[in-house]
Amino acid sequence: MPLSLVLICQVCTTQHKHKNSFVFKFCGFLKLRNTRCTPAYGCQPLTVAARNISFSPRQVTSDASFHSASFSDTDHPRVLITGGLGQLGVGLAKLLRKRFGKYNVILSDIRKPPSNVFHSGPFIYADILDYKNLREIVVNNRITWLVHYSALLSAIGEANVSLARAVNITGLHNILDIAAEHGLRLFVPSTIGAFGPTSPRNPTPDVCVQRPRTIYGVSKVHAELMGEYYHHRYGLDFRCLRYPGIISADSNPGGGTTDYAVQIFHDAFKSGKFECNLKPDTRLPMMYIDDCLRATLEVMEAPADTLSMRTYNINAMSFTPEELAQELQKQMPELEVTYDVDLVRQAIADSWPMNFDDSNARKDWSWKHDYDLPELVQTMLNYFSTDACLARAN
Repeated sequence: MPLSLVLICQVCTTQHKHKNSFVFKFCGFLKLRNTRCTPAYGCQPLTVAARNISFSPRQVTSDASFHSASFSDTDHPRVLITGGLGQLGVGLAKLLRKRFGKYNVILSDIRKPPSNVFHSGPFIYADILDYKNLREIVVNNRITWLVHYSALLSAIGEANVSLARAVNITGLHNILDIAAEHGLRLFVPSTIGAFGPTSPRNPTPDVCVQRPRTIYGVSKVHAELMGEYYHHRYGLDFRCLRYPGIISADSNPGGGTTDYAVQIFHDAFKSGKFECNLKPDTRLPMMYIDDCLRATLEVMEAPADTLSMRTYNINAMSFTPEELAQELQKQMPELEVTYDVDLVRQAIADSWPMNFDDSNARKDWSWKHDYDLPELVQTMLNYFSTDACLARAN
């Protein structure tokens, strides 16, 4: 292989200010010899020969011992899902396990899983802020696809900006570096929250002014741009979908601004009364979880040469709290709905798209949704009715 020259210094392997320097990125691959440094800032560089290899922003040591299998080397991808106990992780794991086999999909989180999740397939503890541990998981389990769901949602993020910054941005950097280093196919979801009050709202195209005003939205724009940068700079197979509000029956609301559309079903069966924290005419794009999970699998399986971009809008329906309540009241006329507007959540919702333009996804990889508002409501009612019958029987 051809040789190239790089500069290295012994200081870079110690706890000095030089540790995060660009030079340090090369040091992990090189065996240091006859190096020296002076105190404080006085690095004395040494020029050595090294093999001209491709590199990602972080590298493992040259004597690291592991086996990494690419997707083309295996019958099925080996998938790691971070933040797997959230609204989408468990459902996606179930879908992927049906497709690729139970033991090819690993759920991970920093929380204790419920017993049904723990026994349904592989589950491991993974903290996305622990770079070393995360890399060991990828290497030891021969991961080829990484689905990164770990994030603090909009309303919760505004209540704890520093934690949201750490999880949504620092954690993402760890994921990007590991994915680039090991040649993974990486999926990172984005959101309607990636847009802001100056974005076109009805409809909102894939490419336009964004400028969100929440830490959640800012972190998602950051994720989109960093993922696309890593794709162009390092060849990372990055794929991203901007999700609308996701509605799921088998998970509890997770602190998002669109979670009223899930809470209304819980409250309808629990008490027959629902208090909405958004104005009745607040229109937002929404999607039933089955459509969302299927879209995620489809974009991950799409041939790279069919993707004209790396970040796509996807959409299914768009409705207001009042329209959802009216559709639900057709079958539960006794349901009482009131409104007590949360000013923080309302301000967030008012800065988001009212409708998504997802024509590029429909053109490039044939995206098509199955659930509109009537089908959504009927599906949710069927689920909760069955659940309530089982509870009464027990």
